Amino acid sequence: MAGDITILRSPQERRPAAVRVAPSILSADFSRLGAEIRAVTKAGADLIHVDVMDAHFVPNLTIGPPVIRKIRQSTRLPFDVHLMMTHPLSYLEAFAKAGADYLTVHVEACGSRLPAAARAIRALGVRPGVAVNPETPFARVEPYLHHFDLVLLMTVHPGFGGQKFMRSVLPKIRRARQWLDRNHHPAILSVDGGIDEKTACLARRAGVTLLVAGNSVFGNSNYGRAIRSLLA
Repeated sequence: MAGDITILRSPQERRPAAVRVAPSILSADFSRLGAEIRAVTKAGADLIHVDVMDAHFVPNLTIGPPVIRKIRQSTRLPFDVHLMMTHPLSYLEAFAKAGADYLTVHVEACGSRLPAAARAIRALGVRPGVAVNPETPFARVEPYLHHFDLVLLMTVHPGFGGQKFMRSVLPKIRRARQWLDRNHHPAILSVDGGIDEKTACLARRAGVTLLVAGNSVFGNSNYGRAIRSLLA
């Protein structure tokens, strides 16, 4: 399981000590998912990001617990399972048993039930995460952040890969970084959507500690080079 992030202090601002990469298998070759996961593991990935979509919360349908259970055999890296679902609490146990290390639910789906969701996830032996869509104000999730080990800020509208990074989310990333540092909360700060060499640099400067990247990794013929470019 991924470890916590150590926060460094500097005269200008407090920045994360390290940034990690979680390739998103939404952009992988679904006909050979196991091989793709083994390849990015060998190439230096830190986590594997798994997008679960229910065709209701977002206009797309992807995979469920049976597939996750199978691909879990392909790597020992932590699985960061992102539940883009209208009713995620009904499926937490199934995803935990399938092999999730992190289960991330959306503030837009859970609202005031976020603390209950976090407790339920922890009770399953999994680390809880909370995701925030681009148009959702940071104030809507701020009261609940202390319940979570991972904060995922969407830099595209969720549902499909290959979208352009929304720079309008950068102030929200900075605000989240400030909140985590001010409250000495070691949660991972992650971004997902349109992450490539240029936008990864913007995200890192804003204080992100985990980059979720799909097309920029799986669309590159050299996965190791692609992952390294996001950290350069």
